[in-house]
Amino acid sequence: MRVALVHDWLTGMRGGEKVLEEIGDLVPEAPIYSLFHFPGSVSDRIEAHPIRTSFLQRAPFVRRHYRRYLGLFPAAVESFDLTGFDLVVSTSHCVAKGIVPGPEAVHLCYCFTPMRYAWDQEHVYFPRRRGLTARIRGLILSRLRVWDVASNPRVDRFLTTSSFVAGRIRRYYGREAEVVPPPVDTGFFHPAEPGEREDYCLAVAAAVPYKRLDLAIRACQRLGLQLRIVATGPDRRRLEGIAGPETRFLGPIPRDELRTLYRKARCFVQPGIEDFGIASVEALACGTPVVALARGGVLDIVEDGVHGVLYQGFGEVEPLVRGIDRCRDLRFNSLDLHRRASEFSTAGFRDRFRSCLPGGFESSLEDSPP
Repeated sequence: MRVALVHDWLTGMRGGEKVLEEIGDLVPEAPIYSLFHFPGSVSDRIEAHPIRTSFLQRAPFVRRHYRRYLGLFPAAVESFDLTGFDLVVSTSHCVAKGIVPGPEAVHLCYCFTPMRYAWDQEHVYFPRRRGLTARIRGLILSRLRVWDVASNPRVDRFLTTSSFVAGRIRRYYGREAEVVPPPVDTGFFHPAEPGEREDYCLAVAAAVPYKRLDLAIRACQRLGLQLRIVATGPDRRRLEGIAGPETRFLGPIPRDELRTLYRKARCFVQPGIEDFGIASVEALACGTPVVALARGGVLDIVEDGVHGVLYQGFGEVEPLVRGIDRCRDLRFNSLDLHRRASEFSTAGFRDRFRSCLPGGFESSLEDSPP
């Protein structure tokens, strides 16, 4: 059976690309269709596949300003010719779910989230709401929402990362989605030998406003605790402007250094609403408890008082301060935390993904890699 993979764009390795890696290993000969691809920006495992890009690959300045072509994304993804494929698997946080499969093909969409900036987080991503540019952007997003809903019948079955995102898919698309948590390398991320932890908090996230790293900075300042932030992104300069000497910005850093940071941290902090929270699972895998806002995908991962602390109070510093204080007073068993994280292993992801395939397709997949 012929299988095609569709991914929004290939510009770096994040959680979505790790999912694509695992699915791609099951169908190593499958081509990957993507709006654009910057060679060398993703793993060798992904780039081993034939990669086919849209007309946007040749657009002027696309490497630096691809987001400015947002209004053309639907037309670009619909331009792919998927005639002859029996199974199409899209991994989508933007428009990949809107591909047009062949008339006999089954389309399985692993939806990371409905487009945040087109739906419930438009004003977080685009705070400026006045002027001609804002009006044009508003028209583009309005049309994008209409297309996003209209393209839903092209998907035969939705998979997603968490119960939280399944709820968003139900709200915006009127569809049900099977929860298949994304893969976490719990073989690599594991506790060290028992030893003294250092008295610092750790945050690992993209430096973008909705992650609310500013709250982590202010909470640790209030407590007089060191905070180490592994982050890159457009909000980093602003965050550095509000940080004091107790905050250290790191990243990108090698995986082994990241694992060491997880292992030695007093706790991992997640003050924003995450669709899932891969970094939280990595922290648990290294034996480190999680302090997180009690909203979003983390509710599928952390039980309050067992794997860390969940607190109420979106956008507030004081509840996070109390959550960190409470976490420091509790005692956690590193092996128990790792055992919880192991429920989200790469092997578990592959097994769950296989079980969601329509009858007859599973036998065409490669055996899971060692």
